[in-house]
Amino acid sequence: MLVQHVTTEPDPYKPFRLSQGYRVGDLLFISGQAAIDDEGRIVALGDFDAQAKRAFANLERALNGGGSSLRNVVKVTIFLTDMSNFDRIVELRGRYFSPPYPADTIVEVRSLYSKDALIEIEAIAVVDDAVERR
Repeated sequence: MLVQHVTTEPDPYKPFRLSQGYRVGDLLFISGQAAIDDEGRIVALGDFDAQAKRAFANLERALNGGGSSLRNVVKVTIFLTDMSNFDRIVELRGRYFSPPYPADTIVEVRSLYSKDALIEIEAIAVVDDAVERR
């Protein structure tokens, strides 16, 4: 079975000693993506919407790096530091994903890797060349 490391350029997660993700066969496992810039710094301190937008952009870049896209996500886990943003996440899921929507788990956590991070998103997707469109 094919196991392939997923990388992006730049790779803002390299200093944290983790992989952006792995392709295992036709599946892509993407590490949690936060609202960090290309140098690994949190963006838009205190602004949930801007952080969510950047986290989804980082997720898309990692998916593309593994040969997939947001439309091929089959499972997503979204970590929030404040569940009062739940309605915003539902709205953003409609913007970034399309029907049939991916399986989803939304969890409130006390803290993420940085006290300034408000959201982190991890995903499992099918690679583009393995998707049968209907």
